[in-house]
Amino acid sequence: MSNDATRLKVREKALAILKKACIAVTNEEINNMEVADFGLGHLEQVGLQLIVYVNNDRYCAKELIMLPGQTCPEHRHPPVNGRQGKQETFRCRWGKVYLFVEGEEEKQPDVRPPLRPEYYTAKHQIVLLPAQQYTIPPNTKHWFQAGDEGAVISEFSSTSTDEYDVFTDPMVRRKRPAHSSPLQYGLIVFCDKGDPNRQVRASLQQKR
Repeated sequence: MSNDATRLKVREKALAILKKACIAVTNEEINNMEVADFGLGHLEQVGLQLIVYVNNDRYCAKELIMLPGQTCPEHRHPPVNGRQGKQETFRCRWGKVYLFVEGEEEKQPDVRPPLRPEYYTAKHQIVLLPAQQYTIPPNTKHWFQAGDEGAVISEFSSTSTDEYDVFTDPMVRRKRPAHSSPLQYGLIVFCDKGDPNRQVRASLQQKR
């Protein structure tokens, strides 16, 4: 499990990626960003940063922010309480995403799992660039990795029940750590563009 200092560092990097992608988020969304290391303790290699916009009994929308080369480990969304597993559409907003799902094996994949490769069994590769999207059916094994610059993915799905996700790697733990105090930031994010009409000032300094 990664410590708070590591999580704060990764959160700052995720915010910088959102800035490059010109995606605006609120203070509340920043402070509620989940930094998931999946219990493996190698956050910058295997991890995911998530902002949940809405999640109710009908639908869910999230932003997934990934550091360069960061991987979300293989998992599936099984049926829960008589309902189908989560069906989700990944739309790449910025960067490049290498998504692997069940299906015909890619013999020469562009990327490989960073750790514990025996627990990555979905081998059909899909490459997503900005404005490209792919829908993952319920209960389908999948994993994904960001390109060299990182990536931002908008996820649109049926109800999200992350606590029921089934990971191929038995060492993975999907649990959000409790912080002793919230991480507070300044204004709103952001646009890292030269055009002053699109630039929004922001403070990413942690309040004391």
